[in-house]
Amino acid sequence: MSSAHSSASGQPASLVSRLNLQQYVVYLGFLAIFLFFAIVLRDSGFLTVRNLSNIMLQTAPVTIMAIGLVFVMSAGEIDLSIGSTVAVSALAAAVTINEYGLVAGVVAGIGAGVLIGLLNGALVAYVKLPSFLVTLATLGLFAGVSRSMTNLRSIPVTDSTFTGFFGSGSFLGVPSLIWWTLVAVVCGHVIYRETRFGAHVLATGDNSRAASVSGISVPRIRLAVLMISGGLAGLAGLLYAGRLQAAKYTLGETDLMTVIAAVIVGGTLLNGGKGTIIGALVGSLMMGMLNNGLILMGLSVSDQMIVRGLIILAAVAVSLREKSR
Repeated sequence: MSSAHSSASGQPASLVSRLNLQQYVVYLGFLAIFLFFAIVLRDSGFLTVRNLSNIMLQTAPVTIMAIGLVFVMSAGEIDLSIGSTVAVSALAAAVTINEYGLVAGVVAGIGAGVLIGLLNGALVAYVKLPSFLVTLATLGLFAGVSRSMTNLRSIPVTDSTFTGFFGSGSFLGVPSLIWWTLVAVVCGHVIYRETRFGAHVLATGDNSRAASVSGISVPRIRLAVLMISGGLAGLAGLLYAGRLQAAKYTLGETDLMTVIAAVIVGGTLLNGGKGTIIGALVGSLMMGMLNNGLILMGLSVSDQMIVRGLIILAAVAVSLREKSR
């Protein structure tokens, strides 16, 4: 009888053990923040379809970057250069589109992001420099590159096909930015959860020495995740350029804090070994909703930064607690 009881109770216990604290926090936190703003801002237009749609559209590039950062952080690394990668990619795409056309511009934008990721990955994986220092250095390096590329000028993007496909257009009544988000989330989730590569990423982040002994090429995994992050940051740059119909060196420069918050709040451990693409999506939407609500409440930019900083501190505390278990 006791055996049957333990068997019957074992499955729920196992299920609870697989669902770490962060997975509950992100969904409950999202619901709590939504209900708070829905009540406090009921007369300020927060619940209107237009406002909620704007939150989703504004969050799209952040979600794309967050997916890349999930892979990086799950492997036990960090990418601080995504903001400057966005700007360089958007500018590269805009300049190339105006000179050589749509296809060349898209290739240039995504390619710029992948190449930055390749540089970061090579220095981390094969030169064995810490990813924090490498990407901090390339953050500054490519921020300078983006400023010098066009002498601080904004580059307009007049190709209507590009702006429609990557920004202001729609398909089946759904904005293209939301389609890009859905495609990235689905592809990211499948690769992360259902492929050998995803398993190797998690194994590398959990214990790189054990992963290496088991036959996993840890340097290749580190190179790959940083290239993925760079490529997705490049795509985010295209989405910004498409929506704004212009590229500027300031694109993405304030996104790093929001992306890191979205990823950690979403359930990815700070030290690697565990993460979730769906959680990153919810975390991104939460941060977008938070920014939107705070603006509607009339809070200053500095107050918004304080709130985001407190959320990151709380998320990091939970992340470290989960890792120590």
